[in-house]
Amino acid sequence: MDKFKNKYRIPSARASWWNYARKGVYFITICTVGREHLFGEIINSQMVLSEIGKIVQQEWNKSFEIRAELFCDAFIIMPNHIHAIVRIDSPEVTHGQSSRQDHAPKRPLTKKHGVAYRPAKSISSFVAGFKAAAKIRINEYRNTPGQPVWQTRFHDHIIRNEVEYYQIKNYIETNPSTWENDKFFN
Repeated sequence: MDKFKNKYRIPSARASWWNYARKGVYFITICTVGREHLFGEIINSQMVLSEIGKIVQQEWNKSFEIRAELFCDAFIIMPNHIHAIVRIDSPEVTHGQSSRQDHAPKRPLTKKHGVAYRPAKSISSFVAGFKAAAKIRINEYRNTPGQPVWQTRFHDHIIRNEVEYYQIKNYIETNPSTWENDKFFN
């Protein structure tokens, strides 16, 4: 087993045969550290966001405004986790311009190095950026600098066909109404 900073690490559950920066559709789940209920509560089968939940919603939406290659097909904030279907695709092009403004300078590709390497424009780099931005704002709101908000990893699943896509999308959309039976309910 590999070690990182002299501690054992669980090997990645990611598919070694798949490039997570390539065009595709992904089901992702991101949990709070200790599955703490930070984002709100379910009332009458509806998610009611807390102030922290509203911050997460804002940062999630901002993520897709600044990343032209990413699209969100389904999304739900639950009390202690997020579910989403995220699609990596080419941005719409009209008259030679991207439909979204991408003012970031183009950086040369970096060589793979280290256990925490994340390819640019990949699901991993997107989740890391989202989690970092949301954590900063949440900790500013709570006045808890450096406090962890998220579990260190996240779950992802490559959606391979239309049937699977609609099953997962339905699961996301109905998650609040089935909250008490959810494995994340505690």
